[in-house]
Amino acid sequence: MFRRREPVTPTGEPVPFAFVADAERYRSNVTPPPRERASRSQIAGRVLVGLTVTAGLVGALLFGTPALDTSSAQNTQNSQASQGR
Repeated sequence: MFRRREPVTPTGEPVPFAFVADAERYRSNVTPPPRERASRSQIAGRVLVGLTVTAGLVGALLFGTPALDTSSAQNTQNSQASQGR
């Protein structure tokens, strides 16, 4: 009568087990439980960590910017060299 087709992958290769091919179409009807809301202490901790990281990056930028300035470094070297002569 009806011959059952062997399931195939999207590339056309035969799959030996039907449940492997059906896994792509399977949708669960079970909804996950709702997420727990974060407590005030957890929110405060996350805010403090975020502020600490942000302050560290801003501090590194403020302290690092003068070291990257090439015009002041050249003026300092030239003035020291002229005084030494």
